[in-house]
Amino acid sequence: MCAYRMCVSDVRIGEEHARHDRQMSSRPSPTVRPFLKWAGNKYRILAQIKAALPPGRRLIEPFVGSGAVFANTDYARYLLADVNPDLIAVYRHLQEEGPRFIEHCRSYFTARNNTGAAYYDLRARFNQTADVREKAALFVYLNRHCYNGLCRYNAGGGFNVPFGRYRKPYFPAAEMAHFHERARRAEFVCAAFGETMAGAQPGDAVYCDPPYAPLSATANFTSYSVQPFGVDEQRALARLAEKLAGGGVTVIISNHDTEFTRREYAQARIVAFDVLRTISCDGSRRGAVGELLAIFDGDGAPRPAR
Repeated sequence: MCAYRMCVSDVRIGEEHARHDRQMSSRPSPTVRPFLKWAGNKYRILAQIKAALPPGRRLIEPFVGSGAVFANTDYARYLLADVNPDLIAVYRHLQEEGPRFIEHCRSYFTARNNTGAAYYDLRARFNQTADVREKAALFVYLNRHCYNGLCRYNAGGGFNVPFGRYRKPYFPAAEMAHFHERARRAEFVCAAFGETMAGAQPGDAVYCDPPYAPLSATANFTSYSVQPFGVDEQRALARLAEKLAGGGVTVIISNHDTEFTRREYAQARIVAFDVLRTISCDGSRRGAVGELLAIFDGDGAPRPAR
């Protein structure tokens, strides 16, 4: 099995995107940033993912995350899933309400709310409220005001990321409007990857962006939800991808490029490349990290990398 490697330039995701928004209208086929900050979002490697995705009637994403792939592809239909109910609630409210929900979210983006005291009060409200709509709007607020846009929960299921101390958090109105427009083609579900992928049929394509395997034996998985995603889940996903490929469904999985993932993806074509790490708070650790796309072709047979 062969692979190729390339270096992907890092795109620094800051709190201000005004220049990007102004330039979007003048660029052919522009890429659109996700409206949520998201650790590991795939905006930086969209070109590699889109080159690997086959045509199809529907794209299934069992780990939709920030929706970067959804926002920048053109399938007739989408099935978008995640185990994080707060994330799916945001997407459903934006899908259903559009501009009304966007303006509701905007109401939290005030100078008064950009203080530590206000942030922790609103974070507590998010963790305590039974109002699903308010909680969805607060999720957008927390995402843009918390440290590094992290999504992290404690053992009790409470959102516990500290205040980010940004001068003026960016409100992603244009990106939310784009998402709302495209969401007409989508179904959003809160479900585990096995349940989501079970409904895949020939003619569908599946793109998986699971929590990444650790780069070393001492590294920990990043928890985007309260459910763990460890070695057993990584292996189960790989075996399910093999099964679907044998039934005519192409499955693509993103992950770190490690001995473990190479072994588990032995039946796939591997496209490898380097991506600059941006999430670490330690600047010395923000170096290039090997990533890969494992492509389980829908005819069930591994092929040479393109």
